[in-house]
Amino acid sequence: MSSQKKIVIGLFGFGVVGEGIYKVLQKTPALQARIKKICIKDPSKKRDAPAELFTTDYNDLLEDEEINVIVELISNAKEAYTIVSTALIKNKSVVSANKKLIAAHLPRLIELQRKHNVSFLYEAAVCGSIPIIRNLEEYYDNDLLQSICGIVNGSTNYILTKIREENLDYQQALLQAQQRGFAEADPALDVEGKDAVNKLTILLAHAHGIITDPNEILHRGITQIQNTDAIIALEKNVQIKLIAQAKKLANNKIAAFVLPQFVTIESQLYNVRNEFNGVVIESSLSDKQFLYGKGAGRYPTSSAVLSDISALRYNYSYEYRKLNNPENRNELSTDFYLKIYVSFKAWSDIDLNDFDFTEEIYCQRGRQYLTGVIHYEKLKNADWLSDNNVSVIVCPDGIIENTDTVKLKSTSLQLPGVEVLV
Repeated sequence: MSSQKKIVIGLFGFGVVGEGIYKVLQKTPALQARIKKICIKDPSKKRDAPAELFTTDYNDLLEDEEINVIVELISNAKEAYTIVSTALIKNKSVVSANKKLIAAHLPRLIELQRKHNVSFLYEAAVCGSIPIIRNLEEYYDNDLLQSICGIVNGSTNYILTKIREENLDYQQALLQAQQRGFAEADPALDVEGKDAVNKLTILLAHAHGIITDPNEILHRGITQIQNTDAIIALEKNVQIKLIAQAKKLANNKIAAFVLPQFVTIESQLYNVRNEFNGVVIESSLSDKQFLYGKGAGRYPTSSAVLSDISALRYNYSYEYRKLNNPENRNELSTDFYLKIYVSFKAWSDIDLNDFDFTEEIYCQRGRQYLTGVIHYEKLKNADWLSDNNVSVIVCPDGIIENTDTVKLKSTSLQLPGVEVLV
């Protein structure tokens, strides 16, 4: 067994999570970790810790040779990159919860930790208290992993839960999420799917050995979901969830995206409610395994950060085994199809020619609806995808490699003035 080392921490940020880390370390001497200095922005703010711990100067932490671990818990990704990259260059290991920073700069950060023989851990950046990264690193470090599919953003899941269970509209549900502390005053990062795609980008590196830019992955949030969509979901006994997924296709190709999706009662994700996260991992041998827990908040995030700090006592680091495996040939695919449900106000809002075929077309409650199959690239590049009048939801088992495998159905309703070919 590796010998334990003492951890001396420089902490950036003393918000909800930072204060939680400080208090837990005070009560857990067995961790052999102490905070020597905390960098904050506003020195006038009253904080529940000795004043001598605080500083506004980065260098008080980064230049201190006794500090061997930097814990970065700030929201500004640009500042966080400066802090983290400088710390790694100065031979300090780093623990971070900043998924935007990691998704945008992972190749450079991997290079720095290797060059300077230190660790960069970030379990808290994805799914809070759920140990998803460590599981992918240690348990699924082989090529038998088939898919990873999950609810990775608690804010959007809370909003969708309230829309379904309390019949709130989107704005009401968002306001309640903000009042409960599950959504930020500016919720764009969450509700537009950006937070989820940052997390999926990180998971792709550990699950399939793929490094990519988050902007290369199709992602959309929940802002266009209508109450009528929720009513239809209720009638069909499915849930609407914002799902991040990566599925292995033929020839080591990976289909990856973040989109709202209909989830059936047979799925483990069906009963993931409110601010909770859930991830289903599927492999060739172990079939499906389900991880569930709170994805955000003081204690779930603190739990993941503390787990990383504890691991550093044994010099633990991610090995990126799939990334480093010369036989790994996984790459993102853009050549597959999605079966989607679309609702919209008027037929001029969408382009039917983008679809390979449609299965259902109908009108109800003042909106038009269709279910059809569309090529991934066509959907990603469709102008109407960003239209606030158009709601797009992936159907269950909606990833299709070849349209020849799909049984075509007749349209259930022929609308006046609209020619539909199936």
